[in-house]
Amino acid sequence: QVQLVESGGGLVQAGGSLRLSCAATRRSFGTIAMGWFRQAPGKEREFVAGISWSGGVTYYTDSVKGRFTISRDNAKNTAYLQMNSLKPEDTAVYYCAARTGVSSDYVPTSAPTFGSWGQGTQVTVSS
Repeated sequence: QVQLVESGGGLVQAGGSLRLSCAATRRSFGTIAMGWFRQAPGKEREFVAGISWSGGVTYYTDSVKGRFTISRDNAKNTAYLQMNSLKPEDTAVYYCAARTGVSSDYVPTSAPTFGSWGQGTQVTVSS
């Protein structure tokens, strides 16, 4: 199990930027694939972005490509989601998730395959 704590959410106007952080309390963070998901009111949780534990492979859902960037700093046990050009439809609670036991360049995208989740952070984009 990995304990995850998100931060960085808030209220921003359309076109603005936010950076979410996800701090993991596990020494072997460098062997954990990370993902970001979001859930808007009345909607199912959806995959947003993922990064392999090597950091060399990333994957994004189509709606955020070119606007969001996922990254990680293994020395700080932290993953990030840089969100630019935010739109009102990006409004949701954002969750980070961790999955262990995968190969170095694998990016999981399915929520049930992640074993650990953060508490979530609210992102609200006003029009």
